[in-house]
Amino acid sequence: MPDITAPAAVDVVAAQRRTVRVLAAGQVLSGVAFGSTQSLGALLAADLSGEESLSGFATAAVTLGAALTAIPLARLAARRGRRIALTTGNVSALGGIALVILAAAARSFPLLLAGIALIGAGNAATLQSRFAATDLSTTARRGRDLATVVWATTVGGVVGPLLLAPGEVLGASIGMPRLTGAYLFSLLAQACAFALYVLVLRPDPLLLAQRLDRERAPTALPTTELDRSRVARFAMLAVAASHVTMAAVMAMTPVHLAHIVAPDAVTVAVGVTISLHVFGMYGLSPVFGILADRVGRLPVILVGQGLLAAALTVASTAAASQAGVLIALLLLGLGWSAATVAGSALLTEATPLAARPRRQGRSDTLMTGCAAVGSVLAGLILGLVGYGGLALWAFVPIAMVCAGAVTVRARRR
Repeated sequence: MPDITAPAAVDVVAAQRRTVRVLAAGQVLSGVAFGSTQSLGALLAADLSGEESLSGFATAAVTLGAALTAIPLARLAARRGRRIALTTGNVSALGGIALVILAAAARSFPLLLAGIALIGAGNAATLQSRFAATDLSTTARRGRDLATVVWATTVGGVVGPLLLAPGEVLGASIGMPRLTGAYLFSLLAQACAFALYVLVLRPDPLLLAQRLDRERAPTALPTTELDRSRVARFAMLAVAASHVTMAAVMAMTPVHLAHIVAPDAVTVAVGVTISLHVFGMYGLSPVFGILADRVGRLPVILVGQGLLAAALTVASTAAASQAGVLIALLLLGLGWSAATVAGSALLTEATPLAARPRRQGRSDTLMTGCAAVGSVLAGLILGLVGYGGLALWAFVPIAMVCAGAVTVRARRR
């Protein structure tokens, strides 16, 4: 058998650098697509349904769409590669955006939820980008490579919500339904991301990793990580619970802001608040990635829980203050970032290569499925006990992660 170790190592390094750059660019575009419309979902749901208590169904629909498609997309990636899975998500999101605009024109709440669910399927593919960044990565750089792709969403995610007001002006000028103008930017961004993955994401990182694993010389030292299923289950819990905490509070923030700011300033207030929140989610992810590589995945997950707890404390005590909501949403994003980066890296390294796509898909399904339920409950809780009371309820997932961390650490010892 020919010696492929040396040239394969050089090829892998070059392919990994290219993969991270392409995925990062795709995340910028996806950030614009989702950031410019995600915060509109709750407002559209409240407008079309006539009930603010149903506004949480928008976030529930997008997360449910992601939950239902995460595993099929993961299986598609395992068979056909990351490129096919990502572009399938782009196509789904494009169809969902068109359906949302149609629903707003027809004043149809069920049609709106169907369109948002299709957008959620696109979001499932976007979430898998962070795992695609680890397909060819080494253990020493896994956290940083994953975090780099997550960080790239900052650009689009911060710019996207700021396009709400210009989108409304543009939409009104061409006769689009109210609150849908920003979806024009989403259409353009998703189309560009589709072209990027089709043309530039070569070689496919997962297919290359699978080929190298098959071709590894029998005499070579084994490099595949052991299957640490208990650790993997905890990582899935940490990512899912942190996402539920973030999604439940964030989803209700636009509705809450509509009650504490002037009516003519709601769009601007929502755009600025969500932009700051998205910056917290992605802006410092490289820092958390470096920390996860250097001090360990578990400590960074616990740092994330501390930040989430701080966010909920501010939200519950300063719910009537716009500045307080801004600070809470920033801390909420930072906590999500730390837990997601470290938890995703821990899940990947605790799982053998052959089982990674399937387990990663299950993790995303758990994460988004729980967030869908949490978003529906968040709307009901908001109607019963208000924004501050919702923040107090969101402490429950944090307690679950901390208890799981104690158990994992005790088992390791």
